[in-house]
Amino acid sequence: AGLRPVDVVTAPYPGFPTDLQAQLMALLCFADGESRIRETIFENRFMHAQELARLGADIVIDGGSALVHGGRALSGADVMATDLRASVSLVIAALGATGTTRLQRVYHLDRGYEDLERKLSTLGAAIARVDGRTPEGKQMARAMAAGGGLARAAASPSSQKATRSASPGGRE
Repeated sequence: AGLRPVDVVTAPYPGFPTDLQAQLMALLCFADGESRIRETIFENRFMHAQELARLGADIVIDGGSALVHGGRALSGADVMATDLRASVSLVIAALGATGTTRLQRVYHLDRGYEDLERKLSTLGAAIARVDGRTPEGKQMARAMAAGGGLARAAASPSSQKATRSASPGGRE
């Protein structure tokens, strides 16, 4: 039946963990309807919402609350990870989006997700790390995801200053 909207309030254990709030927000972008997340632990914990909006997410932030209007199609875009939790939320959103998403600053992922490319590949996502050097020789960290479902691909060797590429569905 698909994802349904929810209302969630972050709270200390045994409540809903603030560390899962960003990932839940990404999933709620695909739920049919309106969801609300109220963050009660940390201020300014919705920085990922702006990056999700670059993919087409409809999210309204009002102080410590986020209203997520789900069920809209997301499209690939260039986005930037601001922290560990935000980075994986952007990967989740990119895997469900159409087109290609490039995630900059993937070193945030490396701090908390070991061998993410291989793990997602075993689930059917096409994800790889590629060199992110610009013509000027500067390092850029990016992740690319082409959405529309799950696809197949192998991951390239890990590097802190590299690009992750995820391509679900194999459609762009």
